[in-house]
Amino acid sequence: MDRQQAHQLLDQLGAAQFDAVVKLIEVILHDGDEELTAEDRRSVAASREYFRRNPEGGTPFEQVVAECATRPPAPAGSSR
Repeated sequence: MDRQQAHQLLDQLGAAQFDAVVKLIEVILHDGDEELTAEDRRSVAASREYFRRNPEGGTPFEQVVAECATRPPAPAGSSR
């Protein structure tokens, strides 16, 4: 794909889709540019510690999907 083809595709997008694509491109271009915050570092350390203590891993993705698929839809306005 060349730039002209990419521009033609972008021209076909609605406003919301265009915004989403622009944000994705920004993430791709600037991935890793920002320094980690103290909270980020704590989260990474906690994750590493969890997997050090639980080398078998966490909850398999398939299990999470299966559990979500069996739950009734969350009420409107809930955080679930």
